[in-house]
Amino acid sequence: MLLKDLLFPLLLVRTVGDDNIEITGMTADSRKVKEGYLFVCLPGFTVDGHDFAQKAAEQGAVAVLTERELLLPASVAQVIVPDTRRAMALVADRFYGSPTRQMKLIGVTGTNGKTTTTHLIDRILRDQAKKTGLIGTIHMRIGDEVEEVKNTTPDVLELQHSFRRMLDIDTEYAIIEASSHALEMGRLRGCDVHTAVFTNLTQDHLDYHVTMENYRFAKSLLFAQLGNQYDVKMMKTAVLNADDEASELFAKVTPARVVTYGIDKPADVRAEQIQITSRGTSFVVQSFAGSIAMNLQLIGKFNVYNALAATAVALAEGISLEEIKRSLEAVQGVNGRFEAVVAGQDFAVLVDYSHTPDSLENALVTVKEFAQGRIFCVVGCGGDRDRTKRPIMAQIATKYADISVLTSDNPRSEEPASIIADMAAGLTGVEENRYVQIVDRREAIQYAIRHAQPNDCILIAGKGHETYQIIKNEVLPFDDREVAKEAIAALKK
Repeated sequence: MLLKDLLFPLLLVRTVGDDNIEITGMTADSRKVKEGYLFVCLPGFTVDGHDFAQKAAEQGAVAVLTERELLLPASVAQVIVPDTRRAMALVADRFYGSPTRQMKLIGVTGTNGKTTTTHLIDRILRDQAKKTGLIGTIHMRIGDEVEEVKNTTPDVLELQHSFRRMLDIDTEYAIIEASSHALEMGRLRGCDVHTAVFTNLTQDHLDYHVTMENYRFAKSLLFAQLGNQYDVKMMKTAVLNADDEASELFAKVTPARVVTYGIDKPADVRAEQIQITSRGTSFVVQSFAGSIAMNLQLIGKFNVYNALAATAVALAEGISLEEIKRSLEAVQGVNGRFEAVVAGQDFAVLVDYSHTPDSLENALVTVKEFAQGRIFCVVGCGGDRDRTKRPIMAQIATKYADISVLTSDNPRSEEPASIIADMAAGLTGVEENRYVQIVDRREAIQYAIRHAQPNDCILIAGKGHETYQIIKNEVLPFDDREVAKEAIAALKK
């Protein structure tokens, strides 16, 4: 596409140089620049993309999108705008041909449950022979091709490029996790969301958002961005958790039709007669489309919420309760979400991505409902993240577990012992034999497994599907599931 055609949506723009040149690609990473590319200069928290414009030019960039005129070769066109991040969204949507207008985009936001909910929605749609794409915490899937992702929600350029690739293979539905960071930073600008789903709002990411009000506002952007137009062929829907008070705000900010789900309060899709065992969860769905009994292989009340959210989305898409039931009951689990580690041991080991106070409490409450013996909880808190939740996490662990093992969880630039000390500071009055502090996460998992007896249950919380540990500037291989298996094998010897 010619640069001048690419810039058509921009209003406040000044071009220095030739705009009648062909643009073959776009990137904001100077290392990925190729011949004919437009390089986007993004001011960041630690580095400024403007400082890499010269390097981009040397690697073949024929144009730069910038917030100020730069000293560059005359052969490199400069597109000067007030805000490169905002302009990038407009330009990327145009460059990739507005892919989300030609498929149904389902965005799921909330503190907990995003990954499981997106996977459940994906399973229902695929069972209906719909071609889907999936982007989230665990991975990105385009058709049958699975790729790693750096962020839960990729940046604007990567996101639009991914949607284009999906559209090129006739994808009908794209399902994404929409993080609060992504919404706040405008990564979903230009994305035509068809259905927006809210799971819940509990404390997390306050290192970034500072207050819960700011955090809630960031989440609300997904629902406000559903647009103000009604199209009978593509009616947009907001799926909201009736049991979470944040839904009141989200219902106000969206003009889309609203479908609610829940357990405790009246809702359009509601679960009753919930029964939870170590083998699964059963309940009856009462909905505007009828009622049906479900028997999930997934465990826990939190998974009832996830299933209800997926059910509400599917009903809005015209899928019957019987078909939804068939799909949901077939799901055996989601990677790193309350995932059982089975290696021939006579006690239970569960690995879960519960890294917030609410998700940890949900997981432990569920364990307590079926545990026959003692409960061990191996838990830590990430470094360079919200410090206020650290003592809360420790308090929750010791409230529900018989023995808590406080340990490392991606300490990053912080000293692990200092993070653990922050956690332990919340345990004033807790008996010392109720918890131990073990800095090395491998040793912490080994400790719990060595001390477990028949019918005990160990919850290894925080990392879930992650296969690494971030210590200082190093990303080291580490998988809670594999470490647990190794410790069980050593125990048998």
